Amino acid sequence: MPFFPLLAGTLNGLTVPLLYTRGYAFSWDAGEFFAITIKPIYPLLITNIAIAIICFVNIFNFRKRSFQKRFAIVLIILIIGFAFWCSVYAKKLPGGIEGASFGVGAYLPALAILFIVLGIFGINKDERLIRSAERLR
Repeated sequence: MPFFPLLAGTLNGLTVPLLYTRGYAFSWDAGEFFAITIKPIYPLLITNIAIAIICFVNIFNFRKRSFQKRFAIVLIILIIGFAFWCSVYAKKLPGGIEGASFGVGAYLPALAILFIVLGIFGINKDERLIRSAERLR
């Protein structure tokens, strides 16, 4: 997600900074050169990386299914909070969210939540399968 823009604002017909989770990207055309500078937002970037690492670690908790499900629910709450936090930074763009166009990164938290929910359904299916196999013994 740090590499995909969350949104780009427009002010008086000009595209102004893009918002990434790694910071605001300012661009300008200087004749034959096109320059981009990034003003970092470290708390947002660190939180984004931490959530990604926690999601990855949760994959390897497959031996503790009940813990994995509870942890997945906590991850959903963290992702919702992270998306809200990104929207707070988006409101700081010139012109606010009203004149902004959403980028690919704006939809990734919803996609992450969808995959976590599908994972919870898969964990429940595994638990049912294990219970039915124990009855056969």
